[in-house]
Amino acid sequence: MTVTAGSGTTPGTRRPLDLGPAVALASKESGHQIPLAPEFVSPDDFAPLEVVYDFGRVRREDIEAGPRSIWRYKRLLPVPSDIETIPSTDPGCTRLLRADSLARELGVRRLWVKDDTGNPTHSFKDRVVAVALAAAREFGFRVLACPSTGNLANAVAAAAARAGWDSVVLVPSTLEQAKVLTTAVYDGTLIAVDGNYDDVNRLATELAAEHEDWAFVNVNVRPYYGEGSKTLGFEVAEQLGWRLPEQVVVPIASGSQLTKVDRAFREFGELGLVEPTPYRVFGAQASGCSPVASAYKAGLDVIQPVRPETIARSLAIGAPADGPYVLDTVRRTGGAIEDVTDQEIVEGIRLLARTEGIFTETAGGVTVATAKKLIETGQLDPDAETVLLITGDGLKTLDAISDHVGPKATVPPTAQAVHEALGQPRS
Repeated sequence: MTVTAGSGTTPGTRRPLDLGPAVALASKESGHQIPLAPEFVSPDDFAPLEVVYDFGRVRREDIEAGPRSIWRYKRLLPVPSDIETIPSTDPGCTRLLRADSLARELGVRRLWVKDDTGNPTHSFKDRVVAVALAAAREFGFRVLACPSTGNLANAVAAAAARAGWDSVVLVPSTLEQAKVLTTAVYDGTLIAVDGNYDDVNRLATELAAEHEDWAFVNVNVRPYYGEGSKTLGFEVAEQLGWRLPEQVVVPIASGSQLTKVDRAFREFGELGLVEPTPYRVFGAQASGCSPVASAYKAGLDVIQPVRPETIARSLAIGAPADGPYVLDTVRRTGGAIEDVTDQEIVEGIRLLARTEGIFTETAGGVTVATAKKLIETGQLDPDAETVLLITGDGLKTLDAISDHVGPKATVPPTAQAVHEALGQPRS
């Protein structure tokens, strides 16, 4: 499905297209602009497209008066002006936790954890899907679809159910059972594909071209979808008292989240919502799928695709679309990119749970373990205020820790037995 260039209306209607402050799409390479449309590649140079805005004046008080969801930032997103009145999962406004116990373990002076496990389907993907759905509705789509490594599958199925839409979700057949079940429960169309995520993604691109009424959130409406990740950055700045952190550690899958958090910080600074103070962006990958980290360490600008082999399946994208832009962001801000082993990922999950009472999935384990490694290698400043992005719930990846944790003992129902198990014989 396409929108007639410059028409400003969706097919079959006279209603003007309402995507709030969004005014065009532009090539990330040349800057060449095209009208707003469900397109993701620039016809000028085949580079990815991103949203161009005319924000006007945006005030802190306007944001603070908004709903307790990402829609408080609607003046900074490509969504309709009345978005808060339209049924959606209303994600966002998750907690920013002062993580003093974890800070002591890592040797960091001041540390915060942005805990996005509190979203409707327990990951940050609810943010990007909500924005993609809002744009898809404006363009006249009526089926919500995606290729996914799990969290996105949950978010798309739930958002479609809430909106009264059909959904089509494609996942690798090796996906964690928890993520399969928490997608299938919404009763959309869930299809398991023999292959890894990159195989599934190629299939989705082919299907998007064949089904004009299907909005593949991370394919044909990807420019709008990606903007949802900005709300993580917006919330961090607002929750810190309208200021930017000095350092932020972000997990890398496609790479879009990292670049959009950076864009959020820059937009807040340009609009005068925060003081545009310097900050450093760090990227985190699993060693079994670390093409961006490898390129960074080698000083390259090109990402060499890899075949993923890691327990961090939500990050297992061997050919990350935004990898080059991650490199640009990290180098521009003076950050770094590291990768960690599966064993370190498990240790990161357990460390966060033990110190702060947050059970994260494997992607969060990657973030925590990478932060630890960055500190130990002197790449991350332990005296600078740091934020870790924890983007998904550990209940989705129980298999990652099932062989590592469990009961300390199994005893008969007597106090004596409990004392003995505790190593505290009764007197």
